[in-house]
Amino acid sequence: MKVLITGGGGFLGSHLGDGLLAAGHEVMALDIAPDLKVRHNLGKAGFRYLKGSVFDTDLLESLVAKADLVYHLAAVVGVEHYVEDPFHVLNVNVNGTQNVLKFAHRYDKRLVFASTSEVYGKSRDTPFREDGDRLLGSTEIDRWCYSTSKAVGEHFCFAYGKLGLPVVIVRFFNAYGPRLDRIDVGRVITIFMGQLLRGEDLTVIGDGKQTRAFTYVDDAVQALVRAGTLPEAVGRIFNIGSDRETTILELAETMIRAHPGTGSKVKLVRQEDVYGDSYEDIPRRFPDITRMRTILGVEPKVPLEEGLRRTIDWFKEPFFIR
Repeated sequence: MKVLITGGGGFLGSHLGDGLLAAGHEVMALDIAPDLKVRHNLGKAGFRYLKGSVFDTDLLESLVAKADLVYHLAAVVGVEHYVEDPFHVLNVNVNGTQNVLKFAHRYDKRLVFASTSEVYGKSRDTPFREDGDRLLGSTEIDRWCYSTSKAVGEHFCFAYGKLGLPVVIVRFFNAYGPRLDRIDVGRVITIFMGQLLRGEDLTVIGDGKQTRAFTYVDDAVQALVRAGTLPEAVGRIFNIGSDRETTILELAETMIRAHPGTGSKVKLVRQEDVYGDSYEDIPRRFPDITRMRTILGVEPKVPLEEGLRRTIDWFKEPFFIR
């Protein structure tokens, strides 16, 4: 099978490409990013890396037409983008997604759309179920533009589904592992990573009692591959993650434990000192993964401390330490 991955040069996209190649599929990876995370696959039979975006419509259409399956992972992700450039977030995540869906529908290609746990917003109905209600904050708060953009993408997926497009939606819960984006920005793990590798204190926003679910990338990729290949997945939403609820304070302590000898400690800081009033934190976020287990047949296997150790070891490679 020939598979197109938009965002194929990113963290999840590069690992998904590995998994598909290992399963014997051909992979076309489309991305605006440098090929750093896929260089180990360059030159391999069955792998092509194409520099371009989901707004390069001629290129995108030609790739979709050649593919048997499309994974749409290209998106603007990261808290720093939500609060600094919401237009870019909305433009890429909504209008770019429409381009991919339009061509997938035109050529009748199955599509897997990468959504996010952010769509649940401030809902307190935990663990989050795929059919649960969503609760978002004011549109005056920029942090909600990402959640909104992904929810709009999901609505477009279902709208195209009614027009006959075979579509699957996956909502990721804090996927992490080797090849994560650069340290010090974006995800909590990469922010902690920069501090940890420099032997600094890990700065936890607020009291650290906020909870998240962290998903090692190998588990996420297994679920992604199944979502794209199992017939019974079509037309469904799947939470992709672990149902182990972890506080941010516990995450920081676990990272220190996974990389002993740094002298790092945990330091609590006020939220307004980091993102100002353009960001609103969520007290609890963890999924119900019944569908992932029963329909996709995937069970998260990599424990948090082990996954963090593997991730830290990768970031310790000289090339990646900044």
